[in-house]
Amino acid sequence: MLSTFSALHALYVTLIFLIMVKGSLGTSFLLVNRCDYTVWPGILSNAGSSGLDTTGFELPPGATRSIKAQPGWSGRFWGRTGCSFDPATGQGRCATGDCGSNQMECNGAGAAPPATLAEFTVGSSGSQDFYDVSLVDGYNLPMIVEASGGSGACGSTGCMVDLNRMCPEELRAGDGQGCKSACEAFGTAEYCCSGEFGTPEKCRPSPYSEIFKNACPRSYSYAYDDATSIFTCTGPDYTITFCPSLTSKKSSSWSATTNGLPPPAAAAASGGSHSHPAEDSLTTWLPNFVTGGSSHLALNPNHIICAASTIIFFIFLLL
Repeated sequence: MLSTFSALHALYVTLIFLIMVKGSLGTSFLLVNRCDYTVWPGILSNAGSSGLDTTGFELPPGATRSIKAQPGWSGRFWGRTGCSFDPATGQGRCATGDCGSNQMECNGAGAAPPATLAEFTVGSSGSQDFYDVSLVDGYNLPMIVEASGGSGACGSTGCMVDLNRMCPEELRAGDGQGCKSACEAFGTAEYCCSGEFGTPEKCRPSPYSEIFKNACPRSYSYAYDDATSIFTCTGPDYTITFCPSLTSKKSSSWSATTNGLPPPAAAAASGGSHSHPAEDSLTTWLPNFVTGGSSHLALNPNHIICAASTIIFFIFLLL
């Protein structure tokens, strides 16, 4: 009996230790480029967040890069396209998503619209993460976000459709390399959800935002598009994939069957709360990426905690 109690105590201590370790390890972001062209990811940490080890880099076709964020980090990732940097001086600019730093590193500057954004608030001390893919600042390339190794709903989100192929003429940017938001294109309070339209009750979807929403129902389409666009998960790592579909190439054309997205579930609550479907139907069509060097293939502390909890449960049954 004493030996059983000692083993139980040791497992309990181990479980608590692993939970503490997981909370201090931070979150891994794996960036994957499946486009048939080079993407230059840009990164902006929010005010008050610890910085990451880079704010911008080159990611050739098929390449990956893993980045670690500390608990409590918040910020955004995006892809810059059509970049040219002088090998001698390192100076240059990008056709879309340019951050205005005149360098490969964005150095605290954000993306110039239009740009597809992946936004994150990483939890700390066991609290849940919040994340989304936003088209509020327009669109420049397909992107999805997948969460792995966490607990909770942990849905995948993003936009697989090449919106540049279906962008209205009045929203086109950069010779068709980007699609502006209506706010960026027209600058009116109604489209920008500002002034007298600065509340959820007054700011409603526009015909332009509905084009984005119909094509990419899991992404933000306008400023108050919260209920079907924010996702939560506790303790995961993330994969951010540019051009997730093999058909998402500059040479491809959009068709009604490209999307394949089921409509998101309606919000279960109102009054500013964010809901998530109980069953994430998005995972039925999103591919499971297996990429070399992925931190998701390594031993996950969440799995260890789960195994330890199962062992403790069976020991209690045997006592």
